[in-house]
Amino acid sequence: MTFSIVARDARTGALGMVVSSSSPAVASRCLHLRAGVGAVASQNVTNPALGPALLDRLEAGLPASAALATVIEHEPHASYRQVTVVDAHGGTAEHSGENALGTRASAIGDQCVAAGNLLADEAVVPAMVTAFEGSAGEQLEHRLLAAFRAAVEAGGEAGQIRSAGLAVVDDVPWRTTDLRVDDAEDPLAEISRLLDLWMPQKADYRTRALDPTAAPSYGVPGDE
Repeated sequence: MTFSIVARDARTGALGMVVSSSSPAVASRCLHLRAGVGAVASQNVTNPALGPALLDRLEAGLPASAALATVIEHEPHASYRQVTVVDAHGGTAEHSGENALGTRASAIGDQCVAAGNLLADEAVVPAMVTAFEGSAGEQLEHRLLAAFRAAVEAGGEAGQIRSAGLAVVDDVPWRTTDLRVDDAEDPLAEISRLLDLWMPQKADYRTRALDPTAAPSYGVPGDE
């Protein structure tokens, strides 16, 4: 009930993911990032534990393909799982079990992997990769949004999508972008609105964490 793309920005080393589903709060279960380590999507009859387990193996030094193989080997219900990964060097891997739901597909691009299940059309997944690769001059958040939009325009999920998440990590330990829509009539429109709101403020929030003395005014009542 999900489509997603995990990706690395070759220019900056940032890692990110965008995901959408007809189920509520999809990002809370399926979106896994670790700065300097990798990005993982764990979807389709989701086992959220697979994300941290795979990131741990990446952090221990395994490349994407070996890390994924190890995790899947120890997953007793691997045939129901769909997992994708990109590591900090741009290595990629994917697993789609034979019991993944409905029309399913995956596609590996340049430092990105897209996958989906219960899709309206198999073309949804390669459309995400094409859009991501075609927006290489933009910030990673906007490239992920372009992939999300392309998936929707290609048909998206067989049912109506209701939730989405878009997140990015770079050279600090926290998610420098972390946007979620847990339930909405148009998750794409809402994520787009949130991204427009967030991106002009992103650098300021980073500065506030790293050096409050250099931070701009909060711009809220009482901050004088």
